[in-house]
Amino acid sequence: MNKHLLYLIFFVLAGCDKGEKSSPNVFFAGEIVNPSSEYVLLYKGDTVIDSAKLDEQNRFAFTIDSLSDGLYHFEHDPEVQYVYLEQGDSLMIRLNTIAFDESLIFSGKGEEINNFLLELFLASEEELAIINSFYRLKPGEFTKKIDSLKNLKLDILASLKKDGKFSAKEEKVANASIIYNYNTYKEGYSFKHKRLTGENIMVKLPEDFYDYRKELTFNDKDLTYLRPYYNFVRNHVGNLSYITCSNNCEIKNDIVRNQLHFNKHQLNVIDSLVEEKELKDNLFRRVAFDYLLKVHDTEKNNEEFLANFHRHSTNNRHMKEIDALYEGIKSIQPNKKIPAVQVFDSNGSKISLQEIAKANKTVFYFWSGTNRMHFENIKRRIAKLTLEKPEYSYVGINIKTEEGQWKALLENSGLNLKNQYRADNFKELEKSLIVYPLNQCIIVEDELIVDAFANVYGQF
Repeated sequence: MNKHLLYLIFFVLAGCDKGEKSSPNVFFAGEIVNPSSEYVLLYKGDTVIDSAKLDEQNRFAFTIDSLSDGLYHFEHDPEVQYVYLEQGDSLMIRLNTIAFDESLIFSGKGEEINNFLLELFLASEEELAIINSFYRLKPGEFTKKIDSLKNLKLDILASLKKDGKFSAKEEKVANASIIYNYNTYKEGYSFKHKRLTGENIMVKLPEDFYDYRKELTFNDKDLTYLRPYYNFVRNHVGNLSYITCSNNCEIKNDIVRNQLHFNKHQLNVIDSLVEEKELKDNLFRRVAFDYLLKVHDTEKNNEEFLANFHRHSTNNRHMKEIDALYEGIKSIQPNKKIPAVQVFDSNGSKISLQEIAKANKTVFYFWSGTNRMHFENIKRRIAKLTLEKPEYSYVGINIKTEEGQWKALLENSGLNLKNQYRADNFKELEKSLIVYPLNQCIIVEDELIVDAFANVYGQF
């Protein structure tokens, strides 16, 4: 039994009273040890509803009128975590950014549901290794193991319900966190079993293996931003699309070769299955971003995908963002000039990427002061490439780092300072160069793009 499951049990045994919530206002405050940002942002869905600056003691506070009960999340860049808020809550947190989730503690009115959801999240992370070992089992044994873990947590929730710890909506969210988390493992079972054992178990699954699908809902706004629920729906959509696609797509070793065809299936499934508007928009956005950012398809296929996307989702709330992403990708196709994004050199002078890449074979790579491990790895990689492929000029573009910290990091880095620049407007850089993921590099020759989606650890 993992330690976070034990904490859940202790939480039940402690028997804390829920307490009356007399005020319609919500007070949410806390202290952050070793802060990584000056602010805490509070979100409802993907909308910022308030922000608070840390004081000299690294404390923050929100007082909110007329807040609707439900799931929110707070961000202390770069970390994000849930907070469930109901009218009358007076909730305090304390955390240390060195171990953000593990150190987080909720106290005060509203602590029960928040500590429960947090311990579920941490317990599920700890269980991953053992659950991954279950995928080798036969379907019946796999189900038995998964159901055992699920029922253990449902029993704890039942005890809390019996003691009147949760409101009806809190109980619904807590129950969904458990149910959908374990259903996600079952959604992925047949694929992972085949990868590990070579056995195509799909045709041998018991008739009742997917019985939980009879209870699914795709029209509950309270669950839209619940991570286990959203992850389940994404996996479910992918599985249904794969089954549909398997008769029409080229598939080998469980890998879909025709990504355009497969992602068009995903759009069809979402459109026919999902009713709740915000969830539907978010799922459509996820498919679009995954396809445009990860597949790196031809310009013609990208255009066909976007036309299909517009047909399925004419009033998507993320349409501007997706159209901007498409235009950005279109502008960095091979043989097009690298965008004239402005960056700063170590003397504070502005220069465009086109000027830097003029009459040179250039590799632009990216790093951030907020990710020290990546920075150490990238230094070693650039040193190696400089020796192996000296015909290229290796140009580092720093992102999301204050100027002083950037210069301090460069001082003892061993990197060539003449080839180091800083982008002070990350949003412009991201929009123009589509920097994703951080290991991406852009190969340019005489200002013209050779490959905008190369991997700095890959073959040039």
